[in-house]
Amino acid sequence: MALVSHHGWKNTRHLWWCALGRASEVKLSTKLRRPFQFAQTKRWILSQAVEERLAAMKADHVEILQAMSSTGNAPTNFSSDEVSTILRSAKLLEKRAELQEEAKQLKELLEESTGVDEMEKECRDEMNRNSEEMIMLEKKILDAILPRDEDDFSSDAIIEVRAGTGGDEASLFAYELFEAYHSIAKSIGFKVEVLDDSRSEIGGLRDGSILVSGGALFQMAEEGEDKDSATLIGPYGTFKFESGVHRVQRVPINSTRIQTSACSVAVMPSQNAGTNNQYEPLPVSELKIESMRSSGAGGQHVNTTNSAIRITHLPTGITASIQDERSQQRNKDKALTLITARVRDMQRATAEKERGETRSTLMGGGDRSERIRTYNYAQDRITDHRCKESRKGIESLLSAKSQDNLVVAFLPHMLQLQREELLSKVEKGSK
Repeated sequence: MALVSHHGWKNTRHLWWCALGRASEVKLSTKLRRPFQFAQTKRWILSQAVEERLAAMKADHVEILQAMSSTGNAPTNFSSDEVSTILRSAKLLEKRAELQEEAKQLKELLEESTGVDEMEKECRDEMNRNSEEMIMLEKKILDAILPRDEDDFSSDAIIEVRAGTGGDEASLFAYELFEAYHSIAKSIGFKVEVLDDSRSEIGGLRDGSILVSGGALFQMAEEGEDKDSATLIGPYGTFKFESGVHRVQRVPINSTRIQTSACSVAVMPSQNAGTNNQYEPLPVSELKIESMRSSGAGGQHVNTTNSAIRITHLPTGITASIQDERSQQRNKDKALTLITARVRDMQRATAEKERGETRSTLMGGGDRSERIRTYNYAQDRITDHRCKESRKGIESLLSAKSQDNLVVAFLPHMLQLQREELLSKVEKGSK
């Protein structure tokens, strides 16, 4: 009997029943049959608390459908985001019901096919396939009902890199990391604009910032997930887990001893003009804008025109200074982008703190002061201290030519930690 595609097993089920009738006259094998086992993957990840929340969402879905049927509009007691989440979850739950019914029928068919090797194998294959689909579907259901950070999908990202302890070696490593983020973002398909780039005397980076834009382009397919159905995330969602202290251990040039240096990275969401982004421009009344002469290397225009711009946000004291462009207006535009991101990021962190939304110690706080990675050149290894994952091949990981680059290598593990943290909040009854 030819193997049957899982898309058409229902259509051929009656043939199997006929085959079972003919097989009843065949002498059954006396070999011990192995009991069926599901695929070796974690199963039934949805807890009782999540199932209860899904049951409530089913009731809400019925209410929404009734209201839309009678009035043409969703009930006013639901926000647009809530309606979107409920409708999205309802579709996934319908698919889960179909898979559950399919699993029930396959189990019955397996019991009837005992003694017919080919049909038993076919049933086991189909049940494994059903189980694997259920695992991926349950992950999607979980993601659909967990709190969603819209910045992950709609916001651009500003990535700031700053040399820390370690002197010249720290500035050299900061430059390597800065260039890595720049090239990795471009390889994904994002647009990259350098906002600020302050170099040291030896060619390292004192501090620098880039704006990564382009909308939701990055497709993050988890293990076992169909790439075509994977979620697309934007620049901020792609790079946000890079925030923190990156520590490097290597032998500097003209030295024989290993030195430990560090640089800090801050990733902030930024306004995306192409989406309905939640961030509004800062009020002009809160800004002090000053022009000054550029300083440092840069060509004939340096120290000859007042092209450099410094903007101070008066309520917070946060500043942003840009002098990279010859045009004062271009420097002003860049400085406004940078200071807006810095202020909004501080306001966001303050609001989370006031609501008691502290991140788990496992995930980390996501700020500059927290050590998140170590780059051990002697062992050619990068270790992320949050997800406890290590990768070999530092040069390859820092290269945009590698598909398993610095960002891609650790992002799936960090997304899983984020999922677990959000799930913990749901189970504790927090929102």
